[in-house]
Amino acid sequence: MNIPFLDNWRKKHDPGLSPLVSAFDRDPEGAAELLAECELLRARAQEAGVVLDDTARSLAALDQLPPRWRDDPEELPWVGNDAGLYLGTVIVRTVPRASWRLRPDGQPVVRLPSGREVNVVEAGLDWAATGAPELSQVYAESAEY
Repeated sequence: MNIPFLDNWRKKHDPGLSPLVSAFDRDPEGAAELLAECELLRARAQEAGVVLDDTARSLAALDQLPPRWRDDPEELPWVGNDAGLYLGTVIVRTVPRASWRLRPDGQPVVRLPSGREVNVVEAGLDWAATGAPELSQVYAESAEY
């Protein structure tokens, strides 16, 4: 429900409100599209010949990439963040009734139909840093809900 005066009041009275939370309130589909961009991950995948088509198959292909980003401490967290957002995008687009939810601090998570929330960014960061859990494994566990 869009109540403009309430949005304005909330912005004035909740200084901790993340700009992403505000964007999600105004346009959830547009915000989900922003989360799906994952530019750095898509560039690294393309360089390796992997097509990211928002399927579980593409997650398995990402799991097989040589982790060259681990050699660059500045790139690693960005690839991990993108991997988590891409994982979340695949889950939301392929698991019925799964949806994005933003915590008050702006952290995006995926809510499964069971009510369980998956911290996809944390999973992506773990994957980028250590290779585990594999993105395809997190997807498979989420798809079972």
